[in-house]
Amino acid sequence: MARLKHKLSEPPVPPERGVKAATFKLLLDTAMDIIRQSGHIPSVAEAAARSKVSRATAYRYFPSRSALVTAVIDSSLGPVRKLASDNPSGRERVHELFLQTFPRFKEFEAQLRAAAQLSLEQWGLERAGLLEEEPYRRGHRVRILEHAIEPLVPQLRPDVRKRLHHALSVVYGIEPYVILKDIWGLRDREVERTALWMADALIDAALRESEQKPAPRGRPKPNGARVPAAAAAKRR
Repeated sequence: MARLKHKLSEPPVPPERGVKAATFKLLLDTAMDIIRQSGHIPSVAEAAARSKVSRATAYRYFPSRSALVTAVIDSSLGPVRKLASDNPSGRERVHELFLQTFPRFKEFEAQLRAAAQLSLEQWGLERAGLLEEEPYRRGHRVRILEHAIEPLVPQLRPDVRKRLHHALSVVYGIEPYVILKDIWGLRDREVERTALWMADALIDAALRESEQKPAPRGRPKPNGARVPAAAAAKRR
C-alpha cells in the first residue's frame, strides 16, 4: 500500500439527528454556498454569521477552516471516494474512474479549487512558521488510483508501477481543470477528454517500459564493462 508524507485530514463527524445535526448541516451548506458564489474560503466565523449561529456553536462543530473545508470536500466527493470496481482490466478501471468522477469534479469545481487554494496558502504559512491552525492535508486520490491500477500490477515492474501511480495522481483531480481551463481556455468536456488521453498515454508508457530490461547502473568502461554507480561517483 502506498505511503503518504502526511496523515490525511479527516472530516468532523456530524451529529446523527436533532438540532445539532440540523445546525451542522446549516453551517456546512452555508460554507458550500459561499464558496460556490464567491470562490473564497469562508472563515468559521463568517459561516456562523451567515447562518445566524453563534461563533461558539460553530467552532464546536468546525474548530478551524481546515476542518470546515475538509467537511465541504467530503460532502462533495464522498461518493467518489467510495467507488470500487471488480473490472479485471486496469486500463478499463482507470477509464471507469475518470468517466464517473470527472463530472463530479466539474459540479463541485469551486469547492475543489478552494481546497487547493487553502492547501497552497497554508504551505506558505507553515514554511514561514506562521500557520496557526492544523494544516489541511489532501491525498485521497492515492488510494483511489491504487485500486484502479491494481490489475496492472502483474504487468509492471515495481519501480514503473510506482511511477505510474505518481503520474496518474497529477492528472486526476482538480489540477487539470486549473491548467487547461485557466491557461488554455478549454471547455469542461475537453478537459475530461484530455485528462483521459493523458492517463492512457501514461499507462501505455508504463507497459512499454516494463517490457524492457532495466538499464544497468553505472557507466561503461572503455572495454565494455561497467563501473558500479558508487565507484563512478567517487571518481568524479
